Amino acid sequence: MSTKLFSRILTGGLAALSLSLLALPIAACGDDDDGPAAGATQPGAATAAASPTTTPEAKIGGSMILATTTSTQDSGLLDVLVPMFTKATGVEVKVIAVGTGAALEMAAKGDADAVLAHSPATEKKYVTQGDLSEGQLVMHNDYVIVGPASDPAGVKKAASLNAAMTAIAANGAFVSRGDNSGTHAKELELWKAAGVDPKTVKQREETGQGMGATLNVADQKQSYTLTDRATYLSLRKNLKLEVMFEKAGLLLNIYHVYVVSPARHANVKAAQARAFVAFMVSPEVQKVIGEFKVAEFGQQLFVPDAFKDEADLEKQ
Repeated sequence: MSTKLFSRILTGGLAALSLSLLALPIAACGDDDDGPAAGATQPGAATAAASPTTTPEAKIGGSMILATTTSTQDSGLLDVLVPMFTKATGVEVKVIAVGTGAALEMAAKGDADAVLAHSPATEKKYVTQGDLSEGQLVMHNDYVIVGPASDPAGVKKAASLNAAMTAIAANGAFVSRGDNSGTHAKELELWKAAGVDPKTVKQREETGQGMGATLNVADQKQSYTLTDRATYLSLRKNLKLEVMFEKAGLLLNIYHVYVVSPARHANVKAAQARAFVAFMVSPEVQKVIGEFKVAEFGQQLFVPDAFKDEADLEKQ
């Protein structure tokens, strides 16, 4: 990526920079009564355009903290994207990969500058209370239920996702992340949709760990678990677990990127965070996301979605 890409970003005036810059070939960036603070964007909502301010060609430099889900780290995606971003902007990024819930709490405390998350319903709360702003849809993949080849609960034969969850509850062991992550939230949503109280599932246990570690525990115990497809594919060669159920509407996994609101948290490095948001939705990076490990696995780990209508994804 050219170092000129971010030459139009103000060092001091970037706070006023809007996502109108994203219309460039590779962009530089960056209520209801109790709703989001000014500048906040609900998951899936469009961001208003404004005129950019420019400065002479120069990298932004400095550093920032990115709080993110473990799936983007465990899949290896950030190992590709973060060096690209640093090369283009001169910004050093400290990645803290935790569950989405923990990442959002970091934002609420002002302990991160940008957030990459995948739990839209949970994210909405933090947008509404003003901790997250300038959110953009980045990409999606999906969740899959994986389990031992012997499939003791007969999940592969299940006629529906609800039937699959009911079968696991009755006849299978299940390993949950149990860490307030986006994946954990999705798991709880699936149990609820199936009419199952997870507390009554006798063979369900929680790891309190990230996706990679949870997959390893499920593999060792030959149990079922819910995982994002990208992490599973990236680790599959070391696992005996197989995909048992996939491609159902509730298994959609959507990722957004946000600036931690500088209006609410004065210590936030807004210039660097806005540059990261712009980077993630730029055409070149979207192309990299779409092609990530496709040659290795023969399928997309992440589908690029910048500037798409999120409602259309949910209809798929």
